[in-house]
Amino acid sequence: MRVFISADLEGISGVVHAEHTRRDGREHDLARRLMTAEVNAAIEGALAGGAGEVVVNDSHGTMRNLLPDLLHPKAQLITGSPKPLSMMEGIDDGAYCCAMFVGYHARMGQPGVLSHTYHGAVVREVRLNGRAMGETGINAALAGYFGVPVTLVTGDDRVCREAADLIPGIVTAPVKHARTRFSARCLHPQAACALIRARAEEAVRAKVEPLVLAQPVTLELSFLHSGQAEAVAGLPGVEMLDPVTVSFTGDMLQTFRVLRALLTLAASV
Repeated sequence: MRVFISADLEGISGVVHAEHTRRDGREHDLARRLMTAEVNAAIEGALAGGAGEVVVNDSHGTMRNLLPDLLHPKAQLITGSPKPLSMMEGIDDGAYCCAMFVGYHARMGQPGVLSHTYHGAVVREVRLNGRAMGETGINAALAGYFGVPVTLVTGDDRVCREAADLIPGIVTAPVKHARTRFSARCLHPQAACALIRARAEEAVRAKVEPLVLAQPVTLELSFLHSGQAEAVAGLPGVEMLDPVTVSFTGDMLQTFRVLRALLTLAASV
């Protein structure tokens, strides 16, 4: 069995501030170590559950956060950016029995730790087929396009609730409980890793269906200001719905790629 892991940073226990998540942050080195430890716990759980191969995609920021020399030796690491499928790079490589999301966070507008959707300075809301989704939902839908179920999400209690509402039967590992956007009650790193290890082993065997959206998929993307919408409104297939919202319709893979392109262009304004 092959397992795919997408690893973000904001949902790691102990991570609560931009000083942890920015490359130039004073506590970024600490956050990288904590992230690597939690990913290793997920790898160990997946292997204990019967996985024969684990591929990890570094999915935060520059996507060069995980420490290769400290990563579990039985895992393969996809690192660096840009990547065609961004946080889900590698999901199209072949048959995975499941995908796991480690260190994830709640969507923009929700009261989770460091909540945002892909680009905090650009995105107000993303809707797929009328339903608001964050990175968990968007990435799970892309995995579903390739027939891969997401069976585990780790992060704060808010993203775990978000995942459970979206994907029946998903296993979650809440390693911290959000108090405010920039504070949380966190498990000790060792306790967080023990929880993730146990839940990952369970998740390999979990009976979860892939999240497959009805095709074609309609994307509605609301920006933080009108200039961002205006910057992308003239692109082929993109329709302006209101001063800050655009839409696009295509299959899930097309829609994901267009979403990434729209965010890149809008961020330049």
